[in-house]
Amino acid sequence: MAAESATVIPRGQVDLLDFIDFSGVECLNQSPSHSLSNAIKQGYREDDGLNLESDADEQLLIYVPFNQVVKLHSIAIKGPEEEGPKTVKLFSNKEHMGFSNVNDYPPSDTIVLSPDTLKGKPVVLKYVKFQNVRSLTIFIEDNQSDSEITKVHKIALFGTTVETTDMKSLKKIEDH
Repeated sequence: MAAESATVIPRGQVDLLDFIDFSGVECLNQSPSHSLSNAIKQGYREDDGLNLESDADEQLLIYVPFNQVVKLHSIAIKGPEEEGPKTVKLFSNKEHMGFSNVNDYPPSDTIVLSPDTLKGKPVVLKYVKFQNVRSLTIFIEDNQSDSEITKVHKIALFGTTVETTDMKSLKKIEDH
């Protein structure tokens, strides 16, 4: 499946960074000196000198819980042309996944990143599969050059909170 890139974030979508529950974020197979914080936290993820790196092999398994229910619209992953992620499987609301069972579940969506989308272009997801997301598991299966180390400069998630969406709908109804 080829990744469909959005050139701009659609109106009404926001960076979901503020809704991530950082106390529950986990990353399996991350290099101790190049952790997930480098790719996901504000300030760090804008610095191309910092990155998340895989440790034992090219795969990374990232668990991102949210502090409220969100609707996920798109994901932007920035990485180097050679070691940047290629096949990325996304799982909505699947907790306690490990490398031993990640292939036991069908992904909510699979994206294949090209060197062009690795420049940080948002990739639109199957929106119907990401309507009531409490957590997102990101499985980076391989990288562009099939090398042993995968590097990620930035991961950004775009969408809306369910509460915000509902409140706007209610206000519009009241106005009429």
